[in-house]
Amino acid sequence: MGLLTQKRPPLVGVDISSTAVKLLQLSPSGGRYRVEHYAVEPLPPNAVVEKNIVEVEAVGEAIKRAVQRSGVKTKFAAAAVAGSAVITKIIQMPADLSEEDLEDQIQVEANQYIPYPIEEVSLDFEVLGPVKDNPESVNVLLAASRTDNVDMRVAALEMGGLTAKVIDIEAFAMENAYQLIADQLPAGRDGLVAIVDVGATMTSLNVLRNQRSIYTREQVFGGKQLTDEVMRRYGLSYEEAGLAKRQGGLPESYEIEVLEPFKEAMAQQVSRLLQFFFAGSEFNRVDQIILAGGCASIAGIQEMVEEQLGVPTMIASPVANMAVSPKIQAAALAADAPALMIVCGLALRSFD
Repeated sequence: MGLLTQKRPPLVGVDISSTAVKLLQLSPSGGRYRVEHYAVEPLPPNAVVEKNIVEVEAVGEAIKRAVQRSGVKTKFAAAAVAGSAVITKIIQMPADLSEEDLEDQIQVEANQYIPYPIEEVSLDFEVLGPVKDNPESVNVLLAASRTDNVDMRVAALEMGGLTAKVIDIEAFAMENAYQLIADQLPAGRDGLVAIVDVGATMTSLNVLRNQRSIYTREQVFGGKQLTDEVMRRYGLSYEEAGLAKRQGGLPESYEIEVLEPFKEAMAQQVSRLLQFFFAGSEFNRVDQIILAGGCASIAGIQEMVEEQLGVPTMIASPVANMAVSPKIQAAALAADAPALMIVCGLALRSFD
């Protein structure tokens, strides 16, 4: 099971996060894409913890429900393992090696970079092209994940009635989805762009330059902290708090005493992640911030991040230029849009 393997369409993208399973299938439509099938199914608490599947049956059941609700017909899926479960490294290899020799050589090289026994690892590679100023060598992207991370996703998909054709890496799925929003950027598609995905429990930073991912980092922070605070302060259950966050109905004190401090904390997280990137690179600013994930839908967060960090900021909307099947509720899709970067990137694997 390759981590980067290119396979044949049609594929449905399946994004397994801490709180939900998202399923999306695209088709080409007159020079753009059309959303053919879409569903989101909630997961029970702790079925997935910090992007690791804990209860594979619960995830499989959610996938099965999503398949049924979406009406998707294809049985082939693309899913992804999270960045923290993956090691990627660009290594240089002689350009004249045959594919077989390259594969053997990479197995040898991989031992140096992977802190697990090689037999416990799923390994894949992709030749990126010649090394600048050294045409006798090629850059090879090496990707490795512990096999159990891959196997859990494959098993959950199978329980949901799908066959895993591609197991990708979330950062690469995000890079893939970038093409869907790049033309919306005032700074142009090739600038230094920071995509910050703030989910329920994890926040990830993916920095792209010339449309390629050059840095990724994750930290534990997300919308669940806001839900927990709503539960604590207003005596609500987890489900009630989640609903109240989205639909309103909380006391007037919520905006000032709960939501504003959370937005401040989120802006600080974005700033902190960027500081880590600046500290380890030659850069000291980015051209553009793109906010993604469920928390990007919070009213006013774009303006707050832009003001506090002094960097143009926009909300990701990868489905903005897509046609939508009449079977899908366009308003619900648009509301979910910022959280759909990874699932869109996976769905695009149909068109490799």
